Amino acid sequence: MRSRTMQITRMFPTAIAASALALSACAAGPVGNTRVPEPAKAVEFERYQGLWYEFARYDNRFERGCEGVTARYAKLPDGLISVLNTCRKGAPDGPAKSSDGRAKPVGDAKAAKLKVSFFGPFFFGDYWVLDRADDYSWAIVGEPSGRYLWILTREAQPSAERRRDLLARVKGLGYDLGLLRMTRHGEGTP
Repeated sequence: MRSRTMQITRMFPTAIAASALALSACAAGPVGNTRVPEPAKAVEFERYQGLWYEFARYDNRFERGCEGVTARYAKLPDGLISVLNTCRKGAPDGPAKSSDGRAKPVGDAKAAKLKVSFFGPFFFGDYWVLDRADDYSWAIVGEPSGRYLWILTREAQPSAERRRDLLARVKGLGYDLGLLRMTRHGEGTP
């Protein structure tokens, strides 16, 4: 009997770990790309920083109910990058909710891969600039699991032609367009 109890006790941490992994996979949402490509171009952060508008995203738990989403990036004196994400709850003119984070470049000099944290120094997530315009007017951002995707533009209301081009680029990168959620911005937003 003691041997059986020890066996079960040894299996318990493994079962918890497997359950946690399964639950986190379910909570993260469906995979929209099983073969996420490496970033296509180097990123000059001086040109990337500033204000971006979220054109579309794969819906996720931390942006649930968000409209009018923006991200502002700025270089900090210590070499890290300040990330300020803002959303409007429920509607483009709803109450604003902001999250302040930090990012750090990883890997080679391309600086197209960052580690971003909104929860202190111990929880960093991947942030890959998969593709971008030569003039930094749009960017497609993802991460290795294929569960998260953001399409960012410098204007809140991109033209119909720009929207079509961006969706074609995202599809060309292997992403499922059916999982995209378009972000609404207020009519008066620049």
